[in-house]
Amino acid sequence: MRITFSALLVLAAGLAACSNNNPVYVPVTTIAAPESLTYQLDPSGDPNQPAGILLSWSSVNDATLAGYRIYSRGSSSASYGLRGETSSNTFHDNGVPDLQYYVTAFDGSGNESVPSPAITVDERLQLESPDSLTSISLNGAVDLLWTDNAYLADPARFQWYRIYSADYNLNTGLCQNDWVLEGTTVAPEFLVSALTNGVPRCYGVSAISVEGYESLWSPLRQDTPRPDARNLLVYSLDQDSAAAGFRFWDDANSDGVAQASELGLVESGNRSDIDFTIHRNPADSTLWIVPVATGTSIQLYSAAPIGDLTDIDYAPASGYATTQLQAKIGYGYVFQIVKGATVRYAGLRVTALGPGYVIFDWSFQTDPGNPELLRAGGQKLALETGSPVKR
Repeated sequence: MRITFSALLVLAAGLAACSNNNPVYVPVTTIAAPESLTYQLDPSGDPNQPAGILLSWSSVNDATLAGYRIYSRGSSSASYGLRGETSSNTFHDNGVPDLQYYVTAFDGSGNESVPSPAITVDERLQLESPDSLTSISLNGAVDLLWTDNAYLADPARFQWYRIYSADYNLNTGLCQNDWVLEGTTVAPEFLVSALTNGVPRCYGVSAISVEGYESLWSPLRQDTPRPDARNLLVYSLDQDSAAAGFRFWDDANSDGVAQASELGLVESGNRSDIDFTIHRNPADSTLWIVPVATGTSIQLYSAAPIGDLTDIDYAPASGYATTQLQAKIGYGYVFQIVKGATVRYAGLRVTALGPGYVIFDWSFQTDPGNPELLRAGGQKLALETGSPVKR
């Protein structure tokens, strides 16, 4: 049989397709092959079993284009099989992905282009898992913090962190197998809010690469939110105005007796009777403590961070102003609250800052005119708390 030169060219084009370990066939169309095939995995919580894969490629600009065909195989020794067709330049494959994929374009007669270069799903591209995980117990919430080594080790391939939680059994000391996704963040910190005080939970964090590879989890951490004047959280006004205000004491019935329900109230930042609200500077995202109520003023306790809230032993007799002060971790602040002829003092120490919220310890002296913010034995006054943290 005589083979023409044109037939040899077609055969050569088909053999060239073998360079990517793709099936050998002879395309009978001049439509171009898809280019720039990439993929992104869908994390599932199990680093070894992604929930799916999203393939993307550059669109073929050809008037005869009818669609694309996607081929895959589960191992390097297996044959490729047709996975699906689409008219889009993306394709989502549910379930655990195959090892390799490639894409072809086809025209209205069903004739296919040569294959695109194949991509290989390689789990060795996983990022490092977070080295450690710590937490701060809050009133109705838990603030999680972890080492940022996954990002620092490979910033160009880092996408975000995923945060998981599950029930915790106090009797067995074990996390239950009912893990749920709490959320994602690019920062090495995450606030889990709207929790029930007194109910323990487990937490774990993984790192996700730009390809969607999920790392192993961080060490697990259990925490229980509880009412306390330690580590109270107030949002910035632009983040959540309903929980951006704080009032040390709301003596609603004016009886001069401090009830637990009247102390340490997280309230709307738009009220005029709160002691302060939190503002976020839109230029640099710094957070500021802003006195609000008439008669409430503030000053920085010292020019350097303090070790604990109990370091604020006596309120200064003077130096208060109604100007805002920047919230800084470890720094102490003292408030003077004047209502009529009555003067009271309060202390505050910032323990943590987040993207749109401040966490702090606080104390309040109910005895009018008394600048002492410590009880005998070193305990803070008015460490009872009020309302739970609001979302």
